[in-house]
Amino acid sequence: MPYAHRPNILDADSHLMEGLDWMRDRADAKTRDLLPDLTAALNKGGAGAGKAIQLGEARINDADKTAALEENVIASAKGWLALGAMDSSERSRALDLLGFESQLVFSTFSVGLFAFSDNLDLVYGGASAHNRMMADFCGADDRLISVGFLPLNDPEQSLASLRQAIDLGCGALWVAHATSSGRSPAHVDNDPVWAAVQEAGIPIVLHIGAGKNSISKAWHNNGRPRPVDLHGGGENLRGKDLPSVHHAAETFLSAMVLDGVFERFPELRCGVIEMGASWAPSLLSRLDYAAKSFARTEPMIGELSLKPSDYVRRHLKFTPFPGEPVGWMIEEAGPELFMFSSDYPHPEGTKDPIERFESTMADVDDPDFDNFYQRNFAALYRDAVPV
Repeated sequence: MPYAHRPNILDADSHLMEGLDWMRDRADAKTRDLLPDLTAALNKGGAGAGKAIQLGEARINDADKTAALEENVIASAKGWLALGAMDSSERSRALDLLGFESQLVFSTFSVGLFAFSDNLDLVYGGASAHNRMMADFCGADDRLISVGFLPLNDPEQSLASLRQAIDLGCGALWVAHATSSGRSPAHVDNDPVWAAVQEAGIPIVLHIGAGKNSISKAWHNNGRPRPVDLHGGGENLRGKDLPSVHHAAETFLSAMVLDGVFERFPELRCGVIEMGASWAPSLLSRLDYAAKSFARTEPMIGELSLKPSDYVRRHLKFTPFPGEPVGWMIEEAGPELFMFSSDYPHPEGTKDPIERFESTMADVDDPDFDNFYQRNFAALYRDAVPV
């Protein structure tokens, strides 16, 4: 019996767990020489990645361990050991057992190997290798929507990268919620890129890990031993990080709204993934207040045809963290903004994300459950989800 208790659940966040050479094997010779070693990069945080990857690969060939994972796929192993974390055919079986109609599939660690380099050959070559990796993993099952990465450092190269990602079959485009080569994502030089994304009919997505996601390490220097992160790892979130994890994304979205990108490209859609969503209601009011305060001194704001909050409602969707008060958020901001996500097979998704979400949704009406589980995800694709 599938984990999901209802049909037609669209999962806005899941991941593969990379093997050691998955990107390097798909990179051209020039990029291959530039790419950092995945294991070395991860082990800086004490992850023990090399051993974890070996254990994950060995588990795929162990029929007994694989059968045990299938008994309760959502609550069993996480990370590299999870069912379908490293094997495409296994992932299709995992999706059967989860009972989700489709899911976005992100990489886990690969973006950090290239996306923030000052070497544009590595940035764009890395994006190409990353997107081939994603397309290869998801290509055999139409329910798996591969998320390619789209750098914004150089608009001309970005257009070429975009065309390649579309040709590979990527169904969403991950962009960094950061400036690129000293320019805002809302810079007019990027308009041809946004026009091409809009024409392609696929969304851009922001995701934790592709921007400045947490506070400086100095804030953790309080004279006491530094705790491990919530799940016992080396370099993930801690208590003081969580309230600010969305700040860089909020700045990105503010620029896209107030600098008129969503005005110029009314069909462009954006998902905001794994950065929580309890800040979305205040984003609506703060953007409207900013427009009211600065419309006279900033002509671009004065030229907007809608209230900033209306662009948020038209263009953006957010995934809450399991346990955030989804019912309250719907009451405060409306039912059209929030989407379900499992974060499978990451431990942050918990062993029962549906229960965690629904425990906060006691007063939510049935149509709004449908919005949360399906319709808002579909709206990212203008109701043409690639399933």
